[in-house]
Amino acid sequence: MEAETARPDFWGVPENASRISQELADLKSEVSFWRNSDKEIDDFKTLLEIAARDEEIRKELEGKIGVLEAKIRKEELKALLSGQYDKNWAVLTIAAGQGGRDAEDFVQMLLRMYTAYFDRQQWSYKILHQHFSEEPGGSDEAAGERGLKNVSLEVEANYAYGYLKNESGVHRLVRVSPFDAKELRHTSFALVEIMPELKDVDLNDVVLEDKDLKVDFYRSSGPGGQNVNKRETAVRVVHLPTGMAVSCQSERSQAQNRDKALHLLKLKLFDYIKDKKIEEKELLHKRVEPSWGNQIRNYVLHPYKLVKDVRTGVETSRIDAVLEGEIEDFIQAELQLKEGNVKINDIK
Repeated sequence: MEAETARPDFWGVPENASRISQELADLKSEVSFWRNSDKEIDDFKTLLEIAARDEEIRKELEGKIGVLEAKIRKEELKALLSGQYDKNWAVLTIAAGQGGRDAEDFVQMLLRMYTAYFDRQQWSYKILHQHFSEEPGGSDEAAGERGLKNVSLEVEANYAYGYLKNESGVHRLVRVSPFDAKELRHTSFALVEIMPELKDVDLNDVVLEDKDLKVDFYRSSGPGGQNVNKRETAVRVVHLPTGMAVSCQSERSQAQNRDKALHLLKLKLFDYIKDKKIEEKELLHKRVEPSWGNQIRNYVLHPYKLVKDVRTGVETSRIDAVLEGEIEDFIQAELQLKEGNVKINDIK
């Protein structure tokens, strides 16, 4: 691959050149990681004899070994990401289900959870669209904050889809509702959908007829103040034959938002239009009702604290940590389950 990139005509086809360059960079990074890990282990071995006589060095060595173990665990997890689209960026959508205002608040909680996880992973992301309700109030510190009906984000990181794909499904929240004057326990639901960003696929094959599209323009939705756009730059596109709808408000102009919305719609339609296997369609488009009986994970804040994934059985009482983005154990367990290599007890 290095020899190929050195050819004078390498950049003659920019799309292929970019793909090969990225793949080469990924391979170099992987090789570099394991070579550096081998070197670190050799260094650790030389320090073992000294560490046996020096408590301070022993503690320092244990800390460094722990850091390396965490890095290797992450690389092992990446080895499970061998699906067709696992290396791709991802588009994450969270939508409120049953539960009224509590469900909208749950969307905000999940949004904070996932963005905190992205920050922990040092992934870049941007919000493409937010749709707020008109009803103020909420559990957040900001007084009068409105509920969030749905939100879409683009996660700009390699392997983002592979890590996040199993988060698709219904999430269930049980708590004492901050919106109930009687302080009763309420159950609410939110639907999480994960789509791969298909960079290497020619989406020009996905033809969108004008007669099949309903395009609406509106002011960008925001919680209020300076975040509300005064012009109708936000765009919502509905594909009438399938009922699929996408929105975008992240770009500066109406035309840019329309182009981005059409691109997102093509992503959603791609595997329906192509001749693909049924199971692959189910992988990319999990369409379920966000209501009782369909949940993949429960978040219980009352009468006890517990987060439990119903697919793997992984659970923790550290619900505050989970809602602050510590969801690695759930992601790892689901990937291992799909590969038939479950180590649930170790994860617990």
